[in-house]
Amino acid sequence: MPRFYVSQPLTVGQLVDLPEAVAHHVQVLRLAQGEPVTLFNGDGGEYTARLSAIARRGASAEITAHSAREAELPFAVTLAQALPEGSKMDWIIEKAIELGVSGVQPLAAQRCVVKLSAERAEKKLEHWRGIIVAAAEQSGRNRLARLAPPQDYKNWISQQEPQRRIILTPRAEQSLADWARQEPPQAVTLVIGPEGGLSEQEEELALRHGALPLAMGPRILRTETAGLAALAMLAAAWGGM
Repeated sequence: MPRFYVSQPLTVGQLVDLPEAVAHHVQVLRLAQGEPVTLFNGDGGEYTARLSAIARRGASAEITAHSAREAELPFAVTLAQALPEGSKMDWIIEKAIELGVSGVQPLAAQRCVVKLSAERAEKKLEHWRGIIVAAAEQSGRNRLARLAPPQDYKNWISQQEPQRRIILTPRAEQSLADWARQEPPQAVTLVIGPEGGLSEQEEELALRHGALPLAMGPRILRTETAGLAALAMLAAAWGGM
């Protein structure tokens, strides 16, 4: 059944005018009046609805039932990702949403090639929000991951964080897999460097502010691989896969 995100309150029996982008998607999929669709608004659960009208520039649906089904991980993971080159961030966010990440924090680290002005950052945020919505629709999630504005790495790492920060580094003596097997499920923030990794000064700054250094194993992973592999590893150890 096609799934669509609708950013408004939803209730059983309600007739909903679908957003323009959703109505366009309905037409692209060649859905017909009376066909069932699933709607969610990010507040939890999902709604079964039937398309009641499809016009050239719009569509509406009547909500017939609510389900409390969720597909979230049993622990919260924030991905603090240093900005990579090109369109890699798009791919990282999409796959992280599919794997269950609950928050994304873009970071401007020392070795980042990408430099975002305030205007470019706002456009990127709008683009990434669209990726989060599309990935949630595709993967069956009924809640949207939080997307924070890009921050300078040094400023961000110096701030207090309510959940444990894990900095992935090949210089760590303990692996993430070993640590996760010994620890109960808990909220964590995974800190991932850019191409070339975080500098020694950036790693030392993280440790001074309480970050836990852990390794991913004997192989060096690319920036677009490390965070996703870590997410899958935690889900395998703590549940959610």
